Amino acid sequence: QPVAREEPDRQCPICLGEIQKMKTLEKCRHSFCEDCITRALQVKTACPMCGRFYGQLVGNQPPNGRMLVTRDAGLLLPGYEKFGTIIIQYVFPPGVQGVEHPNPGVRYPGTTRVAYLPDCPEGNKVLGLFRKAFDQRLTFTVGTSMTTGRANVITWNDIHHKTNCTGGPQLYGQVMGRGYHPWQGCVGSC
Repeated sequence: QPVAREEPDRQCPICLGEIQKMKTLEKCRHSFCEDCITRALQVKTACPMCGRFYGQLVGNQPPNGRMLVTRDAGLLLPGYEKFGTIIIQYVFPPGVQGVEHPNPGVRYPGTTRVAYLPDCPEGNKVLGLFRKAFDQRLTFTVGTSMTTGRANVITWNDIHHKTNCTGGPQLYGQVMGRGYHPWQGCVGSC
């Protein structure tokens, strides 16, 4: 005689038992036991079934940094000669790694990084995205520098910035010109 199976929509995909105190996620509508999904979301703020993100993504960038923005109408980026330049300066004082870093309790030196965007509508849109990423502590992390090999330093965290006014990979600037840009949708004419 075949074994009776629980209804699929009554089975918790986490514990595989019958759903106890059903909790349905608002965006994706997947359902779980309330206790199961509460524990799962403490580990990762995404639906265990579809990966849809819930909550605010927060990185491990040192919390005491500053993002300073200035504009220079006379500084022209190649391909954007009709526009001035947005200059972003990231400043971090020295500090001590927290539990979210590779070596908690170990000191890291301070650093200053500079990046450039064309002062056009798309450049300003990207500036807003960079600000959001910085505020959510996603722009930098503490780790080993890809350029110097030094450990326990503040490093870029894979959000690409133009760091050289004249472009080119040799100084970790981005190639400027029509067709390729480190930011989405920004064309040479802006």
